[in-house]
Formats: sequence, C-alpha cells, structure tokens
Amino acid sequence: MINNHYDYIIIGSGIAGLYTGMLAKELGNVLLLTKGNIEDCNTRYAQGGIAAPIGKDDSPDLHFNDTIAAGAGLSEPEVVRILVEEAADRISDLIHLGVRFDTVEGEISLTREAAHSLPRILHSGGDATGEALETALSQRVRSSPMKILEYCLVTKILVDRGRAHGVRVLDCRTGIIEEFGSDRIILATGGAGRLFKYTTNAEVATGDGVALAYEAGAEISDIEFFQFHPTALRLPGVTPFLISEAVRGEGGILRDVEGHRFMPDYAPEGDLATRDVTARSIVYQMQKTSSERVFLDVTHLPARKVTTRFPQIYRFCLEHGLDITKGLIPVAPAAHYMMGGVKTNSWGETSVPGLFACGETACTGVHGANRLASNSLLEVVVFSKRIVEHDGAGAKSGTGGTMGNPLHSLPARKPLSGAPLPGVVALQTMMWDKVGIVRNGKQLEEAAALLASWQRMLPETTDRPSYELANLVMTGRLMAEAALLRRESRGAHHRQDFPDTSPEWAHHISFRKD
Repeated sequence: MINNHYDYIIIGSGIAGLYTGMLAKELGNVLLLTKGNIEDCNTRYAQGGIAAPIGKDDSPDLHFNDTIAAGAGLSEPEVVRILVEEAADRISDLIHLGVRFDTVEGEISLTREAAHSLPRILHSGGDATGEALETALSQRVRSSPMKILEYCLVTKILVDRGRAHGVRVLDCRTGIIEEFGSDRIILATGGAGRLFKYTTNAEVATGDGVALAYEAGAEISDIEFFQFHPTALRLPGVTPFLISEAVRGEGGILRDVEGHRFMPDYAPEGDLATRDVTARSIVYQMQKTSSERVFLDVTHLPARKVTTRFPQIYRFCLEHGLDITKGLIPVAPAAHYMMGGVKTNSWGETSVPGLFACGETACTGVHGANRLASNSLLEVVVFSKRIVEHDGAGAKSGTGGTMGNPLHSLPARKPLSGAPLPGVVALQTMMWDKVGIVRNGKQLEEAAALLASWQRMLPETTDRPSYELANLVMTGRLMAEAALLRRESRGAHHRQDFPDTSPEWAHHISFRKD
C-alpha cells in the first residue's frame, strides 16, 4: 500500500524535468526526484543554443525541411511539424520564465549551425545557453511549492495490471527505500553518454530512463542512433569538453595535423556538414594521418568575436594553456546525444498507460536517424508542455499496446566463458570500440554477447553505482542489438559491412520486454 501519493511524479532535474514540473504544479501536487542535487544534469553543458524559426527570413516550413533532411528518412513528419509550429510560443514561455537570450540592438541574436539553412539558433551568455536555462528554471523550482527529493534514485517503475502507478526510490545517502504513488509518472532522466569512453556528458547520464521504462514494459525505439559530436576538446589528461557546433557556424575551419582543410574532401557542405558526416570524416582523416585528433581553426576570426561569442570555450581552453584566438583547438569526436529512447506519441505518452517521457530519454520521432543541431532543447520545451496540456484538457491518458513499430525482444544469448565481471571503464571502452562511430557486424555480435554475459554477472544492486552500472549495461545491450539488426547505414548509424542506405530499412526498430 503506497501512502505517499502525488498528482505528478517527475524523475530528473534537467530542463525537461524542471520545465515540466513548473507547468504541472499549476494542475496538482508534484514530486520531483533526482539522484544527485537539482543542478546535476546535462542541460547546463548545452552550449550551442535552442533552434526556433523566428528570424525575418525564416519560417516553420524551412525549419521543418532542415529537420527532415537531417533525420535521414526516419523523422516523423507530423511530430516535426508540431515542433516547428509551436517553437515561437515556447521561446516566449522561456523569456517569461526569466531566460535572457542574447540580443543585438534590442532583437534576439541568431546564429547558424551545421545543416541549418540559415541562422535560427538563439543563445544566452554566448555559449552558456544550457546554464542560463537550468539556472532560471531551478531558481523558480526551488521557490515553488513542489516537493523536491535530491539524492533519491528511482530503482523501479511500479506497474499493476499494465498501468504505471508509482515508483520505488532509494535514498542514496541513507540507504532507505520508499515507494511513492502517482497516476502520472514522467521520465526526464536524460541520456546515456556515459556508455562511451569519450563523452561530453555529465556523470549522471547513465541510461536510467531507458532501463526503467524497458523493465516496466514500455517500448524502446531508435536506440541504435547515438550522436557523436564531431568536436570535443582532445588534450592529454583533460576530460573531453564540448566545442560547440556554433564555432563552425561562425566560420571555424577543421584542419588535420598537416594543416589541410579536409572537410570539402568528404562533403559538399564542407565544415557545415551534418554531425554524423563530420564525425565520420574526422575519424577517417585521423586514420589517414595516424593521429588521434584534428584541429578547429578560428584564428582567422576577429579575436573580440571569438571571446565574446564563446566566452566559456575561450576561458576553458585558456585555463589549459591554449589561447584559441592565436592557436588551433585540438578536437576529436565524443559521444554526445541519444536520439532514440523511450518511445512516445506526440503527447509524451509511452506504451505503458500512466508513464510519460520527455527530453533526451524520450524518442518522440523528431530526430530520426540524426539530430539537427540545437533541436534538442526545443524538443524539450515543446513536448514537455504537451504532456501537461494534454492532461489539463482532461484527455484520457495511456496509449496501450504497440505504438505502430515492429517489436523485437532481446535474443537469448549463450554466456561467454571467461568473461570477467564488468566495471564502468571496461564497459565504456568496449562500447567505444565496438558500438561507436563506425560499426561492423562482427564487433556488434561480440558486444551483444559480452553485454548479455555481463548482465547475468552483475552483482546485486544496492547503491547508486551498482544501479547505474546495471542501467548502462541494459541500455548498451539494447543499443548493440538494435545496431546489429539494422543492416544498413543511415544517419548516425554507420556499418562498414552495410555501407549503403536501404529503403527496406526506412522504419524504426523497437524493443519491448517479453
């Protein structure tokens, strides 16, 4: 019997959780759960900005076309249409909530990023957009009446007769386990970037939402599509640090270790090619030059423009002995964004009634096989709003059953003899090597078999590290199996043994637990 009952339970404290909480508190009492403190999330590291078609020469149609093109045939047109049509209103909402976007002579300043046909990226503090959003929202949430429990890890979605009705929670400081009830549970747990050896993600990005939803019986879709950001700072002994897409949008040039500007050799768009093309091109060029990095060159841009437009990047590099106005920035790809995840409809509902998802942990159908730069923050505010709008209108929740995709189960695999007990570092290295930017069937088979064996060997989950490792292994296994099934190359999923895009695979791959 669950005594602690709330109208809404929100899991996660990034922009998805905070924004949804701010809206939901107008309709009922809200419990927000986060496994760290409220500021521990990926949102604050989002540098580039938020895309919206608000410029005088822009339009929802143009933004729609760019998003569909980037998605490589798997973005859902009706969902993308919602995204671009509702964008301007959601920007107004953020301004009302206290987010201050950069302006020029009183008008919001817009910049361009790769694969956008014109400037439509709003930013705040130059390259500190995520931090500005997180700060504005967390301040409002902390002063609101909603209940916030920090350092509380959700370990299970409670399901009864097919419907989600509560959560089981571990207090990471005391070890106490409690259960809380709600008819509306919203996953906003972020991505799974900590699956990989090199990542721009915060330590909290351990695939929790995907693992929780899968165990609860929800569909997981498009999980093979993981975006690797082409330009993360690569310095010995320094944690990978995101060098924003907007640096190339403002005129930055990629060069190899010999000084050659190589991107025109791979793509007609040159340095403004999509992220998947750019990341693979960098990998190939590093192999050609026997190097572990390339360079991003902004020395030809006015120094004042670089320091004012990218103050965070400039300061971080300077702290590590590099003045980017005078020297080249060493970069290489790193895991960045999970485009698949918990499958939802356009109202944020999963296939389990009572369970919703938003933000990076959700697969709305917007991104398809390749996310268009800066669409992620926009997706959050558009579809988080729709979860609460749908509920406020009194609509019946719960889609029930399949959501229209062919469903797969994880295959039974024989345990590998001699497989050692997994640790996070071993997992990250294996995923980077075998399920990374460039894949092939042999390595994916090896990864899937190893992950299945590791899953059987995992120790009992008793604390945050053990739960996070279990969630990473589960999410990694789903990713490897989906990548093995997709026998083609499309968007961010590239297979050496199936290098072409096939019309036979112009559909989603979805998993659901038996």
